[in-house]
Amino acid sequence: MAAILGSGAMTNSIQEIEGMDVILTIGTNTKESHPVIANRMIKAIRKGAKLILADPRMVPMRKFADIHLQLRPGTDIALLNGLAHVILKEGLQDESFIKERTTGFKEWTKSVEEYTPEYVEKITSVPKEDLIRAARLYGGSRKAGLFYTMGITQHTHGTANVSAVANLVLLTGNIGRESTGVNPLRGQNNVQGACDVGALPNTYPGYQKVDLPAVKEKFENAWGVPLSGKAGLTTTEMLEEAKKGNMKAIYIMGENPVSTDPNQSHTVSALKALDFLVVQDIFMTETAQLADVVLPSTCFAEKEGTFSNTERKVQLLRKAVDAPGEARDDSDIIIELSNRMGYPMDYGKTEDILEEIGSVWQAMAGISFRRLEKGGIHWPCPSRDHPGTPILHKGSFPIGKAPFTSLKWAPPAEVPDAEYPYVLTTGRNLFQYHSGSMTRRVKDIEAHAGTPYVELNPDDAETLKVENGGRVRVASRRGEIALGTRVTAKVPKGIVFIPMHYSEALANVLTNDACDPTAKTPEFKACAVKLERC
Repeated sequence: MAAILGSGAMTNSIQEIEGMDVILTIGTNTKESHPVIANRMIKAIRKGAKLILADPRMVPMRKFADIHLQLRPGTDIALLNGLAHVILKEGLQDESFIKERTTGFKEWTKSVEEYTPEYVEKITSVPKEDLIRAARLYGGSRKAGLFYTMGITQHTHGTANVSAVANLVLLTGNIGRESTGVNPLRGQNNVQGACDVGALPNTYPGYQKVDLPAVKEKFENAWGVPLSGKAGLTTTEMLEEAKKGNMKAIYIMGENPVSTDPNQSHTVSALKALDFLVVQDIFMTETAQLADVVLPSTCFAEKEGTFSNTERKVQLLRKAVDAPGEARDDSDIIIELSNRMGYPMDYGKTEDILEEIGSVWQAMAGISFRRLEKGGIHWPCPSRDHPGTPILHKGSFPIGKAPFTSLKWAPPAEVPDAEYPYVLTTGRNLFQYHSGSMTRRVKDIEAHAGTPYVELNPDDAETLKVENGGRVRVASRRGEIALGTRVTAKVPKGIVFIPMHYSEALANVLTNDACDPTAKTPEFKACAVKLERC
């Protein structure tokens, strides 16, 4: 998996989607969460491409899908192993690719033997006929792209889910060529850029590991200070340590964990346990209201710099308007704080920061503001005459041969029972964005999509004796909220969906803070709840 997905970025470009023969999406409500990419997919479909959609809900892309694999939340590994099982059984695998570019194939095949279409149907509720059709379609194509988002990563088995995706791509050889690839779609506009430059607890810029002595020495020389060789804490681990009293201060930039982290009561109590909380943001968010110090920063239109999007394309950002009041650029705030704390940062202009990134990470060495004025550039771009790299892994992987990973399905951390008989899954809708700190301040958006809701299957609505638009109370082992219903066949019986955007009926009051043991990502996408009519 690491050979393919080390950066979490798309291996191929957005433009190539239109040339795909088969598109497999899993755990992504693309039309609402990534509408620009969805439009590319629709163009491909109009040219003859086939769409396989794997999602618990009837999301908008279903109208364009040839096959909808409507799996139960948290059963992704079983589904992916089942697809691989059928591909192997029918001899659709790419034998030459497997031989030349992978390891562990024979051992891995044993791990998917039990995932017959019949067995997978019992776990996922996906009809075996649909599974077989989807496997034949994806396995039979050598111009197939696979796309996923947080629908498979935000689980206690999220890392394993991604490994299962990588297995399927390696099995069919759909990587390293045009209009193929494994393509995770980032959830924010510059998540890719933030990770690229080291906003992770275990890497420096360029995904260079902090615990490797040679890397540590390289950055000590570049920055002129001694550095720790120990990985830091993830955000979920920070809050846990804060609640225990082991972390005294946290500095939060451009994030609203009171709304976006699971189990809101746990998040609030952890932040309140701190001695000192600093929040740097463009609005007074729910998190900022708990801060000891709030640093007002500029939004995207009020500063210059670069964004790196989900396809690894670095793009130039130019200032369009002046910032209001005392708001300052994020970089200006960080530089002044650093200078006052004794470490001088001597950046004369924003471009100097990009130059420094290129000096410590070869993949960005060829990118400059001057070049970006002519258009975005995909990293790796190691020199000023390099055109950039839209397609990763042509001919080889960074580590040589990529390993298959044997995986076994296990249920989510919390499953329905007699007291909490429903499965809650969460996500986004088209009109609101993330915690709503920006979109919920737009009157026209609020007039159209300003009311929280829970999607409820008609059979479940009948059982609860609630009509469309009626109010229900949704409760988990962590809290409860009351909100209106949308009675719809978009969700299967026994499953409910609540969008994450609404602070007055916050889905994350309910969600489970159980985490993936490797990535420490919380299980936002599956927890047990009960409903009653208000």
